[in-house]
Amino acid sequence: MTHAGIALLLALLVSPGLVAQEKEAFSHERFTALQAQDAVILVDVFADWCPTCAQQQRVLAAFQEAHPDVPLHILTVDFDTRKDLVTHFEAPRQSTLILYRGEERVWFSVAETRQAQIFEQLLGALERR
Repeated sequence: MTHAGIALLLALLVSPGLVAQEKEAFSHERFTALQAQDAVILVDVFADWCPTCAQQQRVLAAFQEAHPDVPLHILTVDFDTRKDLVTHFEAPRQSTLILYRGEERVWFSVAETRQAQIFEQLLGALERR
């Protein structure tokens, strides 16, 4: 491969439009700011030891890979260390997914791992714009 070909490939790989949205730890400030922007926000209550959560992570990664330009913001809540947020969001256990469109909660799910269902809910929230 030529130097120009390598440069083009690297440019495509790091192009902002092609990079999936990174997850970030939940903070009230960030959540409030995203809600004010009418953003689509997925609050992901997870635990590192949870096999259902691991499956959800694979589904979310597949969504981000299939839809790299979708403005989805994933805010993570560690079930074991952030009990204050677990209580705030009324998450009955780890593997809880809570989807917001701005200030409106549009979906609440526990232990959902079916890719079609998760994709449908995420895309549906985006279509509400």
